[in-house]
Amino acid sequence: MTPATVLLLLTCVALNTIAQLLLKAGVKTVGAIDLSGGQLARTMTSLALEWHILVGLFCYVTSVVVWLLVLSRTDVSVAYPMSSLAYIVTAVAAWQLFDENLSATRVVGIAVIVLGVILVARS
Repeated sequence: MTPATVLLLLTCVALNTIAQLLLKAGVKTVGAIDLSGGQLARTMTSLALEWHILVGLFCYVTSVVVWLLVLSRTDVSVAYPMSSLAYIVTAVAAWQLFDENLSATRVVGIAVIVLGVILVARS
């Protein structure tokens, strides 16, 4: 993988992580999502007007465009496992920003992902 492709992949990971964190911040602001009949329209309006969600969706769309650039330059069997770096960054950021639990089991799972990314990158 060329340095430019690696940079594109890391950009995709960053955009994906930012999108996840913004979406989480948005739903925390809106509150529990109620899809029952009488609340559906109000809930959808609240979600559609929440700036965190709008920016998060923009980051997602942008990450898809960058992902297409990555796929045009490398094998999906290499790129997709490396995109799992987003899981790692998102878990650590959620722990820092939202005080989410980062238990020993989760840390071991993250370590397994890191090992997998290293193995794929070396192949």
